[in-house]
This record gives sequence, C-alpha cells and structure tokens, in this order.
Amino acid sequence: MSTCIFSVDVEDYFQVEAFSGVVDRAEWSNYASRVEDNTRRILDLLEQHEVHATFFILGWVADRYPGLAREIVARGHEPACHSFWHRLIYKLTPDEFRADTLQAKTAIEQATGMEVMGYRAPSYSVTKQSLWAHDILAELGFTYDSSVFPIRHDIYGIPDAPRTPYEVSTPSGSITEWPITTFRAGGAHNWPVGGGGYLRIMPFWYTSMGVQRALGENIPAIIYTHPWEIDPEQPRIQAGLKSRLRHYTHLDTTYNKLDRLLALQPFTSFRDHALQTTLKT
Repeated sequence: MSTCIFSVDVEDYFQVEAFSGVVDRAEWSNYASRVEDNTRRILDLLEQHEVHATFFILGWVADRYPGLAREIVARGHEPACHSFWHRLIYKLTPDEFRADTLQAKTAIEQATGMEVMGYRAPSYSVTKQSLWAHDILAELGFTYDSSVFPIRHDIYGIPDAPRTPYEVSTPSGSITEWPITTFRAGGAHNWPVGGGGYLRIMPFWYTSMGVQRALGENIPAIIYTHPWEIDPEQPRIQAGLKSRLRHYTHLDTTYNKLDRLLALQPFTSFRDHALQTTLKT
C-alpha cells in the first residue's frame, strides 16, 4: 500500500523565514495572530476527509496557545516539534539548537500531555552544514525527523540525500529521517512536490502528477502545509519582492487544492503509519 502522510507546520504568518529579516522575534506578540482560526479550518478539513495528520507545532505557539495544541490532540492528530523560535538550524550553534529544541519539546508536551517523537526543522534547514542536528535530536528522545529536502534551493536542500526514509546512526542513538517528497521526470533531477509554495504556486495537475510519480517509485508522499497558507486575508508585511512573492502567491488556491489532494489518496500521520507498520510485522 502507498505511504501517504499529511503534515501541518503550525506557525503564524509573521513567523516565517521569508520575513525574518523584517519581523523581530521579540515583537511577535505585537502582531495580530491568526494561527488559531486557520489551524481549526485545517482541522475541520481533515475531519471531513477522516484523516489524522502530524502537526509540527512551533513551541512559541504551543506556549502561547496551549488550548490549540490540546485541540489538535483531542481531534486525533499527532503533536510534533517545529522548533521554538523558527530559526534556521545552520545559523545556530549545537548548544543553541539543543536549548531551542528542548524548550519547544517541553512546551508542546506540557500543552498536549503527550510525548513528542517527531521533529521538523524551520525551512528544512537540516543541510550538509547541520547534519549534527540528528545527534541532538536523538539525544533529546526524538525517534524521527522530517527535515531533509533532496533538492537544490537557496535556503535548504541536500540534492544527493536519499529520497526514501533512512536510518541515521549517531553517538546518541539512531533516528529515522523522512525526506520531503520528490519525483523524477526525464532524468535524474529531483523535482519537489506536495506542499508549501510548490502546492500553492504550481497548478494542481503538477502536484497530482508528481505525487503519483513519487508513489510509483515507492517514494512516500509527504504532504505539508501551513495554517497561513489558507488565509488570503492575512495582513501584508512589507518585505523584499522575492519574499512577498514566495509568501503571498496563490494563497486563495491552497484550501481547495488541499481538499482535492486529500480526496486522491488515504493519508495518515507519521505516528499512525509507524503503528500500522509495526502491527503488520
């Protein structure tokens, strides 16, 4: 059976990497938050499709809105970690990364009452410069990570990384890496598919075709989105043209694309997939 996993990176519109140069993290609390309502719209959509997903929650969000984190769990979804301050890992020291991740994991676990086993880096910033992060994640008790994107990009990516899940052995133990979905067409080039700007900006036929090609190669389809991506009415932040194009393009199409995508395949969470796999063995 095809492996199709749905995931949500729970962060607000002003917390994204595209605006990190113009939005001071110390000022986050001064922005009008929209993460609760937008996340609940995604929760409702998933309920319509009877899908349980993995929610990589920003620690800051779990600390500020613990009721939202509890609701995610109460509605049958897996809580996971998306850092506390949404900083690129390769711009942190190992000690800074450890402190940020522990703070986030603690906040999410306290809010939800559940152990957190999964991690996703802000902007997929586990790169060749920050592979040391796997050791710290294993040290802190994480069993899997989904932060490696096997493509070329100006912010993230390890183009020659494995495209299927693989075990990473570290001094602190092993951890499973679930790379973000890519497909191939007409050669060895990896094409990104399944979420974020690739879902918003590209036509739906591209996403549908890419997911089917990936599944045909036995590559898991890991779909991801953010609550702010279904919110075309969000406040506009004045930033550079590239940042604005990346963030605001086709916000009005994301919800319908997610609805159509969820109808194509049965999706599950990382946790439930692991449980199903264990029961079969």
